[in-house]
Amino acid sequence: MTPGPHGLGPRLPGFGRRGVRGVSATHAAWAGWALAALIPLSFLALFFAWPVVALVMRGFVSDGTVDLTGFADVLGRPRTWRLIGLTLAQSVLGTTFALLAGLPVAFLLYRRAFPGRSLLRGLVTVPFVLPTVVVGVAFRSLFVPDGVLGFLGLEETLGGIVVALVFFNLSVVVRTVGGLWERLDPRAEQAAAALGASPRRVWWTVTLPSLAPALVSAASVVFLFCATAFGVVMVLGGARYGTVETEIWVRTTQFLDLRSAAVLSILQLVVVAAALTISARTRGRREAALHLVSDKASAQALGRTRGDAAAVAATAAVVGGLILLPLGGLLLRSFQGPDGRIGLANYTALGTTGERGALTVTVWEALGNSLRTAAWACAIALVVGGLVALVASRRPRRTGARRAVSLLDGLFMLPLGVSAVTVGFGFLVTLDQPLGIEYDLRTSPALVPIAQAVVAVPLVTRTVLPVLRAIDPRLREVAGTLGAGPGAVLRTVDLPLAARSLGLAVGFAFAVSLGEFGATSFLVRPQSATLPVVIFRLIGRPGAENYGMALAASVVLAALTAVVMMLAERLRGDHGGGEF
Repeated sequence: MTPGPHGLGPRLPGFGRRGVRGVSATHAAWAGWALAALIPLSFLALFFAWPVVALVMRGFVSDGTVDLTGFADVLGRPRTWRLIGLTLAQSVLGTTFALLAGLPVAFLLYRRAFPGRSLLRGLVTVPFVLPTVVVGVAFRSLFVPDGVLGFLGLEETLGGIVVALVFFNLSVVVRTVGGLWERLDPRAEQAAAALGASPRRVWWTVTLPSLAPALVSAASVVFLFCATAFGVVMVLGGARYGTVETEIWVRTTQFLDLRSAAVLSILQLVVVAAALTISARTRGRREAALHLVSDKASAQALGRTRGDAAAVAATAAVVGGLILLPLGGLLLRSFQGPDGRIGLANYTALGTTGERGALTVTVWEALGNSLRTAAWACAIALVVGGLVALVASRRPRRTGARRAVSLLDGLFMLPLGVSAVTVGFGFLVTLDQPLGIEYDLRTSPALVPIAQAVVAVPLVTRTVLPVLRAIDPRLREVAGTLGAGPGAVLRTVDLPLAARSLGLAVGFAFAVSLGEFGATSFLVRPQSATLPVVIFRLIGRPGAENYGMALAASVVLAALTAVVMMLAERLRGDHGGGEF
């Protein structure tokens, strides 16, 4: 103990002015972290959990009593099991081919340095953030009888849908696997080769086991996205093909059969929970592995190998055949007018409401609606997702606190796997007067941005979180030792290091919100329709002019999305950021 002022006895620790200030600062820090967790949890509870649970409960509650006979009824239908089989088939096939196509691309883009690598990385990322409706239209233009690939007979088939799903999810594999591969210490492979192991043996015994956590994590996420695909299946599947996701939409919108939709939603939630559990466990192993690797410079120490030529050839085939061909085909078909002549007729028609008044707004007006809605959704997602990443990046010493942080991270992944149709219809069911407020939120223009933000929040979290977790905690400790408070530590340590990943998060959130279709199709009003909704309406209307407008509008939306992601990727540069 130290002497007190004026020699009046010892000063007890924690009770001087500095001690009181320290106690107050600790309480303020705990209050700040509690608020940082409470804001996103409230958002998730109000705009995700409540609508989904309320919709499911309406399917099981009849006249005030719980009725679970719907399970036996729905599961006893042959159609249900056919839909489950098709859903699992497209998910397994889509995941398998996405892994096979993504591995050589990940090797070339993250294990080798060459001019234009950043540009190629951005190009590979574009399919993931393209609106699902655009992806469907692009491949539909290839698969129709007079399309480039019409001779393959893939129109309205499982094979055509799987190809589109591989296109859509390729970047998930490339970014997830490549992010780990880039940081693998090459000395283990070099040692195996020096001991006489062939390149094939090095791959099977050293490289592949090291990549296993990233491969399983990528596979679980791709499986999740394939199982819940909506827009792609709606456009490419036609009347002959359906999945659990599209059946929820059919049962909800066309038959108002909430009981069947609720049962199917629960089945889907089981699959989602399993995929998220696998992803979370393998992600933890992957993050642990990242502490053992060298930096990017040492990752280039492998030098050129005979496998490089095969990787270049495979990447050229994947990028050329899987990415550029459908996008190029969409672009070329958009210039073919209703009369078959090449010109700008389809683009000129974007200023009209289509053949026979197919639309209530022009495509350009819908684009303006999309940009405004996406901007608000992006802002909401950045705040909520940023707070989740900030809280989840901390590693509390107490076991209970660590579990709570892990649970928070997992909870905000759920919107990725729950049907957007369920969320959108749940909004209509629950938000007439939420929490007793005398205001019908369903009439508010804020409803669509909120729904889109629910979908974008997990992407923001997954983009920013790895960067925050990679920050050396000693930097924060040093800043605190020098007198910086929690807020100052965030401003001077966390924010500068995470700034580039925040730029990528903004790009992801804006692009995904721009193309969101499932929930928006439920909530948007005709006069404020977004561009994906307008494109889907044009596809469903008869007339060559409407179809040509859909092609041109898809090109506009794809180009805008590509520009957003190219700028975000350029802002990120070669720094860390993201698991997608």
